[in-house]
Amino acid sequence: MAEENISAVRKKITAEFQLFDYENNNTVDVREIGTIMYSLGCFPTQADIREFIAEVEEDNSEIVHLEKFLPAMTKVLLENKFPPIPRTKILQAFKVLDRDQNGYLQPEELTKYMMEKGEPFTQGEMDEMLKTHTHRQENVIYYPKIIDKLIADPGM
Repeated sequence: MAEENISAVRKKITAEFQLFDYENNNTVDVREIGTIMYSLGCFPTQADIREFIAEVEEDNSEIVHLEKFLPAMTKVLLENKFPPIPRTKILQAFKVLDRDQNGYLQPEELTKYMMEKGEPFTQGEMDEMLKTHTHRQENVIYYPKIIDKLIADPGM
Protein backbone atom coordinates (compact mmCIF):
# COMPACT_ATOMS: atom_id res chain seq x y z
CA MET A 1 0.00 0.00 0.00
CA ALA A 2 2.82 2.45 0.86
CA GLU A 3 4.42 1.76 -2.52
CA GLU A 4 1.10 2.59 -4.25
CA ASN A 5 0.91 5.84 -2.31
CA ILE A 6 4.44 6.82 -3.32
CA SER A 7 3.65 5.98 -6.94
CA ALA A 8 0.50 8.16 -6.85
CA VAL A 9 2.43 11.04 -5.28
CA ARG A 10 5.15 10.77 -7.92
CA LYS A 11 2.54 10.80 -10.73
CA LYS A 12 0.91 13.90 -9.27
CA ILE A 13 4.26 15.70 -8.94
CA THR A 14 5.30 14.75 -12.48
CA ALA A 15 1.97 15.96 -13.91
CA GLU A 16 2.28 19.34 -12.18
CA PHE A 17 5.94 19.70 -13.17
CA GLN A 18 5.10 18.97 -16.81
CA LEU A 19 2.54 21.79 -16.86
CA PHE A 20 5.47 24.19 -16.47
CA ASP A 21 7.91 22.31 -18.72
CA TYR A 22 7.32 24.55 -21.71
CA GLU A 23 10.11 23.02 -23.78
CA ASN A 24 9.10 19.40 -23.01
CA ASN A 25 12.63 18.53 -21.90
CA ASN A 26 11.96 17.59 -18.25
CA THR A 27 13.16 20.97 -16.98
CA VAL A 28 11.51 24.08 -15.57
CA ASP A 29 12.72 27.56 -14.77
CA VAL A 30 13.45 27.99 -11.03
CA ARG A 31 10.88 30.81 -10.94
CA GLU A 32 8.15 28.20 -11.45
CA ILE A 33 9.10 26.10 -8.40
CA GLY A 34 7.01 28.05 -5.89
CA THR A 35 3.96 27.86 -8.15
CA ILE A 36 4.43 24.13 -8.62
CA MET A 37 4.73 23.65 -4.86
CA TYR A 38 1.58 25.69 -4.24
CA SER A 39 -0.29 23.73 -6.92
CA LEU A 40 0.65 20.53 -5.08
CA GLY A 41 -1.02 21.82 -1.91
CA CYS A 42 2.15 22.97 -0.16
CA PHE A 43 2.38 26.36 1.50
CA PRO A 44 6.07 27.15 2.00
CA THR A 45 7.42 30.59 2.86
CA GLN A 46 9.59 32.39 0.33
CA ALA A 47 12.61 31.38 2.43
CA ASP A 48 11.46 27.73 2.27
CA ILE A 49 11.14 27.99 -1.50
CA ARG A 50 14.64 29.48 -1.84
CA GLU A 51 16.04 26.68 0.34
CA PHE A 52 14.22 24.04 -1.73
CA ILE A 53 15.50 25.59 -4.96
CA ALA A 54 19.05 25.53 -3.64
CA GLU A 55 18.59 21.80 -3.10
CA VAL A 56 17.23 21.03 -6.57
CA GLU A 57 18.67 23.68 -8.88
CA GLU A 58 21.31 22.56 -11.35
CA ASP A 59 24.54 24.48 -10.52
CA ASN A 60 22.95 27.97 -10.36
CA SER A 61 21.67 27.48 -13.91
CA GLU A 62 18.15 28.67 -12.97
CA ILE A 63 16.95 25.31 -14.30
CA VAL A 64 15.46 22.44 -12.34
CA HIS A 65 15.44 18.93 -13.78
CA LEU A 66 12.56 16.58 -13.06
CA GLU A 67 14.89 13.80 -11.89
CA LYS A 68 16.22 16.06 -9.13
CA PHE A 69 12.86 17.70 -8.32
CA LEU A 70 10.86 14.47 -8.12
CA PRO A 71 12.58 12.79 -5.12
CA ALA A 72 12.88 16.06 -3.18
CA MET A 73 9.23 16.99 -3.76
CA THR A 74 8.07 13.44 -3.02
CA LYS A 75 9.75 13.68 0.37
CA VAL A 76 8.12 17.08 1.03
CA LEU A 77 4.65 15.73 0.23
CA LEU A 78 5.03 12.46 2.14
CA GLU A 79 6.28 14.35 5.20
CA ASN A 80 3.53 17.00 4.83
CA LYS A 81 6.33 19.53 5.26
CA PHE A 82 4.42 22.69 4.26
CA PRO A 83 0.79 22.16 5.32
CA PRO A 84 -1.92 24.72 4.65
CA ILE A 85 -2.83 27.28 7.27
CA PRO A 86 -6.17 26.40 8.92
CA ARG A 87 -9.19 28.43 7.80
CA THR A 88 -9.77 29.70 11.36
CA LYS A 89 -6.29 31.28 11.48
CA ILE A 90 -6.74 33.00 8.13
CA LEU A 91 -10.14 34.32 9.18
CA GLN A 92 -8.66 35.55 12.47
CA ALA A 93 -5.89 37.39 10.59
CA PHE A 94 -8.40 39.13 8.32
CA LYS A 95 -10.53 40.09 11.33
CA VAL A 96 -7.50 41.76 12.94
CA LEU A 97 -7.13 43.88 9.80
CA ASP A 98 -10.87 44.62 9.70
CA ARG A 99 -10.94 47.11 12.58
CA ASP A 100 -14.67 47.87 12.14
CA GLN A 101 -15.57 44.16 11.85
CA ASN A 102 -17.51 44.78 8.62
CA GLY A 103 -16.56 41.50 6.96
CA TYR A 104 -14.67 43.30 4.21
CA LEU A 105 -11.54 45.33 3.55
CA GLN A 106 -10.87 48.23 1.21
CA PRO A 107 -8.49 47.31 -1.65
CA GLU A 108 -6.05 50.08 -0.60
CA GLU A 109 -6.04 48.77 2.97
CA LEU A 110 -5.32 45.19 1.91
CA THR A 111 -2.65 46.36 -0.54
CA LYS A 112 -0.86 48.26 2.24
CA TYR A 113 -0.78 45.21 4.52
CA MET A 114 0.14 42.71 1.82
CA MET A 115 2.97 44.79 0.36
CA GLU A 116 4.49 46.09 3.60
CA LYS A 117 4.17 43.30 6.16
CA GLY A 118 5.49 39.75 6.46
CA GLU A 119 6.47 38.32 3.10
CA PRO A 120 5.46 41.22 0.86
CA PHE A 121 3.52 40.67 -2.32
CA THR A 122 4.78 42.24 -5.54
CA GLN A 123 2.67 44.87 -7.27
CA GLY A 124 1.82 42.31 -9.97
CA GLU A 125 0.63 39.80 -7.38
CA MET A 126 -1.49 42.47 -5.70
CA ASP A 127 -3.01 43.63 -8.99
CA GLU A 128 -3.99 40.05 -9.81
CA MET A 129 -5.43 39.42 -6.34
CA LEU A 130 -7.45 42.66 -6.35
CA LYS A 131 -8.73 42.04 -9.88
CA THR A 132 -9.93 38.60 -8.84
CA HIS A 133 -11.36 39.34 -5.39
CA THR A 134 -12.64 42.94 -5.34
CA HIS A 135 -16.44 43.24 -5.49
CA ARG A 136 -16.92 45.34 -8.63
CA GLN A 137 -19.94 47.39 -7.61
CA GLU A 138 -18.94 48.02 -3.99
CA ASN A 139 -15.13 48.15 -4.47
CA VAL A 140 -14.45 46.10 -1.34
CA ILE A 141 -13.00 42.67 -0.64
CA TYR A 142 -15.33 40.36 1.26
CA TYR A 143 -12.68 38.23 2.92
CA PRO A 144 -14.93 35.41 4.24
CA LYS A 145 -15.84 34.63 0.62
CA ILE A 146 -12.24 34.48 -0.58
CA ILE A 147 -10.79 32.45 2.29
CA ASP A 148 -12.10 29.20 0.82
CA LYS A 149 -10.28 30.05 -2.41
CA LEU A 150 -7.06 30.66 -0.50
CA ILE A 151 -6.94 27.36 1.32
CA ALA A 152 -6.65 23.81 0.06
CA ASP A 153 -9.23 22.31 2.41
CA PRO A 154 -12.20 24.63 3.16
CA GLY A 155 -13.21 22.38 6.05
CA MET A 156 -10.11 23.23 8.06
